[in-house]
Amino acid sequence: MSEASAENKQFAIQKIYVKDLSFETPNSPAVFTEEWKPEVNLNLNSESRPVADNVYEVVMKLTVTAKQGEKTAYLAEVQQAGIFTIAGFAEDEVKPMLGAFCPNTLYPFAREAVADLVQRGGFPPLLLAPINFDALYAQQVNEVQAQVANPDNAQH
Repeated sequence: MSEASAENKQFAIQKIYVKDLSFETPNSPAVFTEEWKPEVNLNLNSESRPVADNVYEVVMKLTVTAKQGEKTAYLAEVQQAGIFTIAGFAEDEVKPMLGAFCPNTLYPFAREAVADLVQRGGFPPLLLAPINFDALYAQQVNEVQAQVANPDNAQH
């Protein structure tokens, strides 16, 4: 196949939506009586799957856990999703789009959902820091390549 020309390349956002949403405050109301000095942990990942020719669903999963000492103050989980048309690109161009560009598009929506959940849960506002998805994707690719190149070290 010849290299795709710029005129034939198409990227479009068809839909952005919340796929799943959860918020728990297992130690309320006692957690509200303590001085607020939480340890906040963010777990983030994304996955993609084709839904039709040149159409993909990308789902970003964010889990934010805030702990006061050993007690969980809150647990917020958001699955922010999008349906994207990606046509006319070479396969080696599509993977970074699904692994970095689409998550970068979804992240502001996920950040807003988390901030809203936390505030509605009665806690001080939480603004998640920006994330460089291009760097995360590159790191993930490098890790996979390292495991393929040296499978003996991958299990340690």
